[in-house]
Amino acid sequence: MNDLNGTNDPSGTNGSGATLASLGLTALEHAGPAPDPETRVSGIAVDSRDVRPGHLFVAVPGTRLDGARFAPFAIRQGAVGVVASREGLATLTAEIGALPVPVFLSEAPRAALSRLAAAFHPGQPAMMAAITGTNGKTSVAQFLRQIWAQAGAPAAALGTLGVSGKGFEAPLGHTTPEPITLHRALARLHAQGCTHASLEASSHGLAQARLDGVSLMAAALTNITRDHLDYHPTHEDYVAAKLRLFALLGEGGTAVVNAADPVAPRVGEIAAVRGLALIRVGREADADLRIAEQAFLTDGQSLTLIWQGRSHTARLGLVGAFQAENVAIAAALALATGTPAEAVFAALPQLEGVPGRMQQVASRAGGAAVYVDYAHTPDALATALDALRPHTRGRLAVVFGAGGDRDPGKRPLMGEAAAKRAEVVIVTDDNPRSEDPAAIRRAVMAGCPEAHEIGERAAAILAGVDALKGAGDALLIAGKGHERGQEIAGEIRPFDDAEQARASVAALDGIAPATGE
Repeated sequence: MNDLNGTNDPSGTNGSGATLASLGLTALEHAGPAPDPETRVSGIAVDSRDVRPGHLFVAVPGTRLDGARFAPFAIRQGAVGVVASREGLATLTAEIGALPVPVFLSEAPRAALSRLAAAFHPGQPAMMAAITGTNGKTSVAQFLRQIWAQAGAPAAALGTLGVSGKGFEAPLGHTTPEPITLHRALARLHAQGCTHASLEASSHGLAQARLDGVSLMAAALTNITRDHLDYHPTHEDYVAAKLRLFALLGEGGTAVVNAADPVAPRVGEIAAVRGLALIRVGREADADLRIAEQAFLTDGQSLTLIWQGRSHTARLGLVGAFQAENVAIAAALALATGTPAEAVFAALPQLEGVPGRMQQVASRAGGAAVYVDYAHTPDALATALDALRPHTRGRLAVVFGAGGDRDPGKRPLMGEAAAKRAEVVIVTDDNPRSEDPAAIRRAVMAGCPEAHEIGERAAAILAGVDALKGAGDALLIAGKGHERGQEIAGEIRPFDDAEQARASVAALDGIAPATGE
């Protein structure tokens, strides 16, 4: 497995031939000494501690300090140039005077960083699509990758699960990586022969211009509900960050949107102004790719989609009503990026679910099913429980919590969502991080006062599995999905919901635990 977060780059995509001129820097206004266009640039850094001789230091604004304050240290480390905002440079020079290397001025250093990273690590898969939204990004990105691959294209997906795709697997670190890591990954994929790539676009990544150097031919919005108000000052700021994705689409690109989402008309307006193609997906009669029929089966569903007047029916091994929207959006993106319709719809029955996304991880001896899902917002939890209801003939149970150091306002709303939809509700710890776990649980319990409170997550999962009495019962373990650690008081402790669920079933039913592989 390749490590895309490291500084070593044996793939030959490390910008060894880069100069100030080739990176486009000499076209910018500058301060300090006149730049020599042929000055070699051996690397790019945003942390002055990472600077090595020949590096370019990009001073991005932080939450407390502007990175320009660290330029003197970066120069002592060997930086041959600095990129900074006019304001950051002015503050610094007022304190210490002029810098001894060229300083290139940018009104948007974060966007400049993305473009520089793209120029320093040249090469991207020829066909790329990005997906944003509160829920569904990972599933859509993975489904799109699978459709492309089944149609014969070397394809990868980048996001929460790292880089995935046959022969391309590697860790990443963030849903939408920082530009240097992202473009190192894209250049590596290009060098390895990957022609198609799907990317998850988080609101943080979009607000911080991490995707500004990516050549996108298609982009999709799954939905927008309450999330990340610990980072975005208002919901409108969150929405604006999501919509920024469509400003990044290249000429001739296609915007895909869930037609039922309240923000869909704004996506349509952006597409019209920019001259983008638009594919509206959903159950609405006027949707371009319409979900016409959906029938639920014990272990999946049957789905009928209508595209350009033709009906396509597929049996999906995917549990959950919401998966219809995820599959349809992925299909629309595949169509938008040139995959023939026949190949797109032929691929759907072979789609595999994403780890930690409505994933069945265990079954009781009597037949009751246990699922793990990443749902960690009120809407996502409600959607997940609603999705399981048609597959559940008996009682529906849920084990969930809320993360610490995140939007506290959503905690009672999550409790309400669970109480309205499940017969058995168990509130436990998620990732408390630096907060008091008991205080988080109390906030959640305010929305579901009749719920059971079991702080220790393993014990809560055991209790949830024990609550499954009939063959038609089901348990949803929500919040952490694919994660294999629990963050408590600054320490990440090993913890895997799926593994714990299988161990609980084994303990209660007296059987050897399955591996889940």
